[in-house]
Amino acid sequence: MASIHNLRTFIAALEEAGQLARVRRPVSLVHELADVAATLARSGGGAPLFEAVQGSNWPIFAGGIANQKRAAIALGCAEPEIIDVMARVLEPANGIPPVPVESAVWQANVRTGADADVTQLPLPTHSRGDGGAFITGGVIVSKDPVTGRGNLSYNRMLRTGPRGFGFNVNEWRHVRQFMDSRPDPAAPFPIAVAIGLDPAIMIAAGVRTDEDELTIAGAIRGQGVPVRRGVTVDVDIPAEAEIVIEGLVHPAQTSPEGPLAEFHGYHGELWDSPTVEVTAVCWRDAPIFQTIIPGWYEHIYIGNVLPREPLLRKFVRHINPTANVHIPPYSNGFSAIVQMRRDNPGQPKNLALAAMTAHVNIKNVIVVDEDVNIYDPADVLWALTNRVDWSLDIFTVPGSQGHEMDPTANQRGVHTKIGIDATYKRERREYGSRVSYPPVDLSEYLNQ
Repeated sequence: MASIHNLRTFIAALEEAGQLARVRRPVSLVHELADVAATLARSGGGAPLFEAVQGSNWPIFAGGIANQKRAAIALGCAEPEIIDVMARVLEPANGIPPVPVESAVWQANVRTGADADVTQLPLPTHSRGDGGAFITGGVIVSKDPVTGRGNLSYNRMLRTGPRGFGFNVNEWRHVRQFMDSRPDPAAPFPIAVAIGLDPAIMIAAGVRTDEDELTIAGAIRGQGVPVRRGVTVDVDIPAEAEIVIEGLVHPAQTSPEGPLAEFHGYHGELWDSPTVEVTAVCWRDAPIFQTIIPGWYEHIYIGNVLPREPLLRKFVRHINPTANVHIPPYSNGFSAIVQMRRDNPGQPKNLALAAMTAHVNIKNVIVVDEDVNIYDPADVLWALTNRVDWSLDIFTVPGSQGHEMDPTANQRGVHTKIGIDATYKRERREYGSRVSYPPVDLSEYLNQ
């Protein structure tokens, strides 16, 4: 497999692995594109590359990191190694700084001033409850005005006009902290939006760390990410991005922004958000636009699964050194499944508590044996059905701190968490071994 260093080499790697779906039928930017992408994700299909988008000559790519297979391709490892790789690259000591370069592919076409018109960009209106056309797959590149440290993040951006966006930013995000740390917090704040990227950068942008997230992308690739200073902003931007939008965030100039399909599976609220004044739009020749279907698998995988599974595993392995974990994308990042070799009847509950403690989002923890495939929802449901006595094998933690956007929590994120011991209790009743049929290579039987 060829080395991955930008979006195009990633698409080629996906196609080689049978994980790309070329969609040649014309699709509408309003709902239809997202419907097709979500259906492909639901059915186990490949990541869609929409080659005929109505109203645009630019193709659109989505779903690049929506499951284990594609995450492994993006990270350059086998599927069982994903957590190990993520644990390694998340260690600050392993970070590799970005490398400044003299030119960037996105400088091939540069529009500034009145010519920086974002209505030419093929922004989808994804869900039927969305408030308009949003950038969801763009990585926000910013810089700490005090230390000079770079930062990557995801901030949804609602297009409001030819040179304007709404900019959703929570108070705990580093971008907001950077703005507030200045002598004049209301002054314009420079950012860039990089679209169409090496998945290593996409993965790194989903991590919250006090380091420059580009060093994580560097650790994934084993070399520094090439960056180029912006045309109108003093920000170092990945040099192989397909499209770059530069602009100034106006913290004190706010307007209603939203709603958008959120990771919890509902449409978020309208927010009184800062606005962005676009100062430049740049793109490489024949660019590929990239989007993330909001409230769907890739959204959750990048923001909840990949950056947090190593943390959960570290906590549970403090109790059981062979335990494994998975945060399934179908549960919005609020659930965790722990796999263990059971040697003490009380240990499953301890592991569930450890997982809840590892990250505030985790509210449901299911603990299973090693014979249960934690990546297969049907197998986990089998364990819940056949190995749980609901009067004995569950416990709750009322009044726990969770995520404030969890629909079951109050506005401060307080709710009840639950742990479920779905392991085999042989001390209660010996019921023999599970039925098992080893997999075979069907091509040896069906292609004769």
